[in-house]
Amino acid sequence: MTATLHTTALTTPTTPRPRFSDLLAAEWLKLWSLRATRWAFPATALIIVGIGVNGALADYRNFPQYPEGIRENFVPTWALRDAFPLASAMVLMLIVGTLGALSVVNEYASGLIRTTTAAVPARRSLLAAKALVMTGVTAVFGVAVVAASFAVTQAILSGRNVGLSFGDPEVLASLAASAALAPMSALVGLGLGVLLRHGAATVAVTALVLVLLPSFVGQEEAWTAAIKFALPLNAWQNLATVAPLHVPPPHTPSLTHSWVVLAVWPLLATAVALALVRRRDL
Repeated sequence: MTATLHTTALTTPTTPRPRFSDLLAAEWLKLWSLRATRWAFPATALIIVGIGVNGALADYRNFPQYPEGIRENFVPTWALRDAFPLASAMVLMLIVGTLGALSVVNEYASGLIRTTTAAVPARRSLLAAKALVMTGVTAVFGVAVVAASFAVTQAILSGRNVGLSFGDPEVLASLAASAALAPMSALVGLGLGVLLRHGAATVAVTALVLVLLPSFVGQEEAWTAAIKFALPLNAWQNLATVAPLHVPPPHTPSLTHSWVVLAVWPLLATAVALALVRRRDL
């Protein structure tokens, strides 16, 4: 008797590969699941607007006692400085840069990164999705908080007829440079988080690079000025202020140079992170 063997093909269900839109959605959920994210954005906005309001109120009270030279040049130089002063820029860079760093470091510290990469082995796609989400959220936040600070401070200064409007010359360019600090800082922090993968060290280095280092670099020599204006905080100052910085003419950077600096920092940080994330162990 001949037995005929019939084999049945065994089929195993296969999980479809996640789409990039799925990765974006996952990173969005992870970002807002962080307690730091939920309080940091509103707290930062209140601090920044408060700094601007404090300066605008001081100028409103003291304006009649200012020397004639300051009153003549108050618009637009001093009015723009009240809209988004140096202290506001430093607060924005420090807090948003820290959030960018924590978005990576917390995953390593909690072990979530192992679960994530087990589900999606494409590490570069994961990091690219995280970077895009951070860029989008912080860019919207930067525009909103800078616009709010400008609107409130200029409403106060308008009581002395020295307030600016969004349509005045050089206002939008100055505000755009200030708003760009948010996504730039977030991506620098994210890149440092991938590089260091340690919470305290990453936050400290982020603060050093973005906020503290510019005060330690002089501008007397051409080479020190080149280093100084290659730092994002000094590039922002060159773009956001109408009056020229007190730098010898040969060492004064162009506006194009300063915009390039603000663009290169986040691009370089993201590129380094993408290169490292594929090679390093978890």
